[in-house]
Amino acid sequence: MHYVYRLRSQSHPAFEYTGCTGNLKGRLSQHNSGQVASTSRFRPLLLLFYAGFEDKSRAFAFERYLKTGSGKAFARKRLW
Repeated sequence: MHYVYRLRSQSHPAFEYTGCTGNLKGRLSQHNSGQVASTSRFRPLLLLFYAGFEDKSRAFAFERYLKTGSGKAFARKRLW
């Protein structure tokens, strides 16, 4: 399985991060331990949403979509 996920910073609530991984628990641990440069300043992070995909290419396509303007609007209205 491959997962698309959304994180929100507890210390900076305006900061949210969307990513994709094959190991959700491990990736969340990496984010919260400071091993990911783009999120290390915003720890601790909470998992807001995740979706599982059997196909890696579909997971990455959904992640790319969520990072577009229409994807952000869709997510605000339907996901979180």
